[in-house]
Amino acid sequence: MALLSSLFQSGSSKTFAHGIYPVEHKELTADKPVRRLPFAPELIIPLAQHKGAPAVPLVRPGQEVVRGEPIARAEGFVSVPMHAPATGVIRSIEQAPTAEGPKAEALVLRVYEAASQQVLYGAECDPLALAPEAIVRAVQEAGLVGLGGAAFPSHVKLVAPKGRVIETLLVNGCECEPYLTCDHRIMLEQHTTLMRGIHIALHATGARRAIIGVEDNKLDALRHLRAHLPSDGRISAEAVRSKYPQGAEKMLIKALLGREVPVGGLPADIGVAVYNVGTLAQMGELLPKGQGLIERVVTVSGPGVERPGNFLVPIGTPVRFLLDQVGLKETAGEVILGGPMMGMAVASLDVPVTKAVSGVVVLEREDQDLAARHIYPCIKCGDCLRACPVSLNPSLLGELAAARQYQTMAAEHHLDQCFECGCCAYVCPSNIPLTQYFRIAKAINRDIQRRKEH
Repeated sequence: MALLSSLFQSGSSKTFAHGIYPVEHKELTADKPVRRLPFAPELIIPLAQHKGAPAVPLVRPGQEVVRGEPIARAEGFVSVPMHAPATGVIRSIEQAPTAEGPKAEALVLRVYEAASQQVLYGAECDPLALAPEAIVRAVQEAGLVGLGGAAFPSHVKLVAPKGRVIETLLVNGCECEPYLTCDHRIMLEQHTTLMRGIHIALHATGARRAIIGVEDNKLDALRHLRAHLPSDGRISAEAVRSKYPQGAEKMLIKALLGREVPVGGLPADIGVAVYNVGTLAQMGELLPKGQGLIERVVTVSGPGVERPGNFLVPIGTPVRFLLDQVGLKETAGEVILGGPMMGMAVASLDVPVTKAVSGVVVLEREDQDLAARHIYPCIKCGDCLRACPVSLNPSLLGELAAARQYQTMAAEHHLDQCFECGCCAYVCPSNIPLTQYFRIAKAINRDIQRRKEH
C-alpha cells in the first residue's frame, strides 16, 4: 500500500488527473553540462526521421558534401528535408536498420577525418522581419521536427487549421520521463536561443502569449528562465507538478490552461500550439543563420553506463559509437532509445541517433529479468484506471486485446485516445504488458483499414 500511495500522491502544483510517480533517476545527469562528442567515422541518415512522407535524396553515391548542406528534400508539406551532419562523402544509399525493426532507406555518409567540420552552408536573416508564411517555409527548410520525441514536422503546427486561431503557445519544459535531462540542460544553457525561438513562433502563429511549463523538480531551470524573460510580458514561466506523463501535450494543456482537447481533436481546436523547449531553442538558433538541423542534445544514462551525461550528437551517429564514448558496464543489458516509459528497446546497436532520439538509456541485466516477470491474470484492482491520464479502462481493453477484439477496442472503447504512455503497465501488479497489447491492436487496426481502402 505504501508503494501505491507514492504512485498516486498529491501536491499543490498545477497538474492533471491521474498519472503516476515513477522513480526519476535524473540525478545521474541533471548537473552535467552539454558536451560535444567526436564524430563517428560513418553517419547513417534515415530519410524517414519524422511523421509524414520520407525525404527524397538530392545526392548520389560518391558525391562530396559539406556540413549543413541539404542532402534530401521534403516530399510535400508534411515532410522535412535532411542536411549533412558532417563534411564527407556519400558512401551509399541503402536499407539500414531502424529502432522500429524493419530496415528503411538511408544515406550513409563517410566523414572526412581531417575536415574542420565547420557549418559551411547558410544565409543570415532576421526571422521576425519575415511574413508568417515565410517563417513557415524557413522552419520546414531547416528540417525542424518535434525534438521531444514525437518528431512531428514543426512548421505544420505553425499553421492553424482553417477556422481556427492560435491564441496561446505552450512551451513544454516538463521532461517527465525518468533518466532524461537534455531539456533541463537546454533551459539552463540555451535560454537566449530558446527565447528567440519562442518569439519567432509567436510571430508565425499570431499567438498573444507563451507559457513555459516546467516540472517542479527543475526549479533551478524555472528560476533561470524567469530571470531571463523578455520585458514585453508576452512570455511567462510556470511550475507544474512533477508527475508522469505531465509532458504529454494534452496533460500540459489541462495543467496550465484548465482546458481539454476534444476527443479526436487537436490543440489548435482550442486555440493552443505546443512545442518542446529543444525544438524552439533550435528554431532560435538555426533560422537567423539559415541553417538546417544537423545535431541534437541527447541524454545518455542508466545503470549500465559508466560515464552518463548530456551530449551534442550529430544526427546519424550509430548508437554503438555513442555508447563506446561513454563506456558500458559489464552488467549492461537492454538499450532503450528515448525514456524507459515510452522509449523503444533496440535489437541492434547499429541503429542511428535520429532527430527523434532524446535519450539513450542502458539498463542492467537484472533490470531486464525483473521486466520479464511472469504475467498473471488481471485481479480487477483498478490501479490502471486510476493511473490512466485519459481516463480509459485499460483492464477492459486488455481483456479485449487478449480476445483479439481489436476493432471493438477502437469502435466502442476509444483505443485511439491511448497515446501509449505506459502508466497502466507500470502499475499493474499482475505484470500484464498492457501498452504492448494496445500497440499491437492499433497496428492491426491500421492494417485492416489499409486493406479496406485498397
